[in-house]
This record gives sequence, structure tokens and C-alpha cells, in this order.
Amino acid sequence: MTETTLTDLHSIPFQTAEGGTTTLAGYAADVLLVVNVASKCGLTPQYEQLEQLQRTYGERGFSVVGFPCNQFKGQEPGSIDEILEYCATTWGVSFPVNDKLEVNGEGAAPLYRALTSVADAEGEAGDVAWNFEKFLVTSDGAVRRFRPQVKPDDPAIVEAIEAALAS
Repeated sequence: MTETTLTDLHSIPFQTAEGGTTTLAGYAADVLLVVNVASKCGLTPQYEQLEQLQRTYGERGFSVVGFPCNQFKGQEPGSIDEILEYCATTWGVSFPVNDKLEVNGEGAAPLYRALTSVADAEGEAGDVAWNFEKFLVTSDGAVRRFRPQVKPDDPAIVEAIEAALAS
């Protein structure tokens, strides 16, 4: 298990779906699963599992936080309004979905520049590999990284959420 603590993570600004600027500070006491999402990806059905995590743990101080990204083969081409409608009507998403951003390269959002410094279970840091890469963030800024193929209901993620909520 690789875990890194990023002390200023909750203060990094990003754009909301409504066009405002915010940070993760509003979730400072919560356990978060930050995910870059896409509507036209083979992994898109993970929305269902992400929503189930939200419903299961939301009242205990947990939230999924979605960030649409169109960097992987144009699999999130719509406007933010189209994305929000799709998420709500197709998957029943109740967790926050923010404005589209880039997760890799020169245009990477500052939040993702920080998150990608964290290594995954194999010790690999660096670029987000694909849509639905997951970062579990605790209230003290500890971060665990799960690659896209690790489904949201994978025991490793569920155990990490439960451990973080218990601490």
C-alpha cells in the first residue's frame, strides 16, 4: 500500500460545474474519492459503483468528487451541462461533478498536478493512465491512488474507505 500526504491539497482551487472557483476545503473533514470521469468510455459503467459508494458512505463523511476530462480519445466531448444531465439521468449521480479539466500535460489542473505525484500500489507516480483513475483523499491529506481498472467496489478501495472513515 502506497500512501502519500499532501498537506496543501485542500487549498488548491478548481472550477465548479456552475463556473465558480472552489477548493476541497469544504470537504476538509471528509474522506474523498477524486475521479476523472468520462461519458463515452468503456469504463463509464463505473459511475454506477461510484454512486453506490456515495450512497453507502455519504452520511458517514465520504464523497465522490468527479472531474470530467476529455484528454483520453475525446471520450468526454460534451458541455458541462450535457455531462451533468447524462450523469443524473443515466447513472443517478448525486455526488458533485465539477467542470471539465485536464489531468495530464502542460495544461493539467493544479489539483491533478498534485495528485499525480502520488504513487499507485506498484510504486508508479506520474500521469493519469486513463479515465476513472481514483485518488482516495483523507482529511489529513493522505492520498492513495487506484488505477482505472480497479473498480470502485474493489475490496482494496472499500477497505481503504472504511479504514479512513474509522480513523
